[in-house]
Amino acid sequence: MTTDTAAQAAYVVAALLFILSLAGLSQHKTSRSGVVWGIAGMVVALAATVGLASRSITATGLVLIAVATALGAGIGLWRARVVEMTGMPELIAIMHSLVGLAAAFVGWNGYLDVDAALSGSLLAIHHAEVFIGVFIGAVTFTGSVVAYLKLSARINSRPLTLPGKHVLNVGALVAFVGLTVAFVVRPNMGLLIAVTVIALALGAHLVASIGGGDMPVVVSMLNSYSGWAAAASGFLLANNLLIVTGALVGSSGAYLSYIMCKAMNRSFISVIAGGFGTPAAAADDGEQGEHREINAEETAELLRDATSVIITPGYGMAVAQAQYPVAELARKLRDRGVEVRFGIHPVAGRLPGHMNVLLAEANVPYDIVLEMDEINDDFDATSVVLVIGANDTVNPAATDNPSSPIAGMPVLHVWEAANVVVFKRSMAAGYAGVQNPLFFRENTQMLFGDARQRVEDILRGLDALDAPVREMAGTSR
Repeated sequence: MTTDTAAQAAYVVAALLFILSLAGLSQHKTSRSGVVWGIAGMVVALAATVGLASRSITATGLVLIAVATALGAGIGLWRARVVEMTGMPELIAIMHSLVGLAAAFVGWNGYLDVDAALSGSLLAIHHAEVFIGVFIGAVTFTGSVVAYLKLSARINSRPLTLPGKHVLNVGALVAFVGLTVAFVVRPNMGLLIAVTVIALALGAHLVASIGGGDMPVVVSMLNSYSGWAAAASGFLLANNLLIVTGALVGSSGAYLSYIMCKAMNRSFISVIAGGFGTPAAAADDGEQGEHREINAEETAELLRDATSVIITPGYGMAVAQAQYPVAELARKLRDRGVEVRFGIHPVAGRLPGHMNVLLAEANVPYDIVLEMDEINDDFDATSVVLVIGANDTVNPAATDNPSSPIAGMPVLHVWEAANVVVFKRSMAAGYAGVQNPLFFRENTQMLFGDARQRVEDILRGLDALDAPVREMAGTSR
């Protein structure tokens, strides 16, 4: 078997492993095996690529490949070990930017180093691949950088609203099409520089135009862009594995974005065009009445007398790292005979599946973690709802206020429960910048402070309430 045939066979194996990885990651119970399949696929792919490269490069080139692989693996391992769960969204965004940057570099290299055997229509196709690859890569790069800056709070999360922003976006796309035709007819570096600059500006503007409340969809969409960028690189490098895996990532990311858009009542096309995420109306920014406060001891009493409890977590739970005491609270309440479930909004947190990962990390049973559509009809029969660090995903303005920036977005109907306790540090608006009327409803009480500390206080409160019962039981014996 020749080296080329062996490499192509290895690429097929790697592609199958990547498909198994995606299938495993689609369910909580198989997610660990999905990660293992993905790692195995990447190891096979790297080994096959290095094997192919070793046929035509010098020893110095192999050393450079080894150094680059070691550096990349070291940085990746280090970041994966030190990153907090709250930092995962921005870490993923910056990784997407590297994929885009690599695709742009591959495109430029394809222009500077053209195979002498190409001519006629094949050469024209090559030039089109170069131009499209550079464009997709550059858009992905700057879009991901802006997403990283927003998610890490280094820039304001509110959407950028330049005059005629849609005209600017469409104009950039029209310019890209025109420049592509011109480049295929007569390639030159000036046109490639022009499309690179246009793509860099377009990527930054597309994501800057999207508000913070919609960032989970943006992360998913950028994941899709990075996949298509990788596929474009695959065409330029004549690498079937890159084409297949890029298409897998691109299509799965696009489909996930579509599902999330449906969950948020957003238009899929508007996500691609950066056309949604408008600023909150001024009237929504202020408080809308008097709120009531509750302390941990009173919350413990409320939970002691409850028959059913639903916990709806959000990004605040991740920030406070409260998933472990929350899991302990759920266990303790279930031991008392209370029905406890978790209601997860599709875009809770700042990353698709963010809350599911946190709860799985704390060993919360999968069967009590329900999606929004599965649990929304049950709130009106629930004794107590604990809203832990969530805001925009439980905002009744989405259903009650047609002028709200989040109007029409499906939300968890927590306000239908008999009692709602909202864990927050302050009365500030959520990440989308929209005030929440839930905080001022008669059946809602606010529990201020760090979510982890407050849940631990509730656990101590429950223990204190149980102490007299245990003492009486011991006396009767």
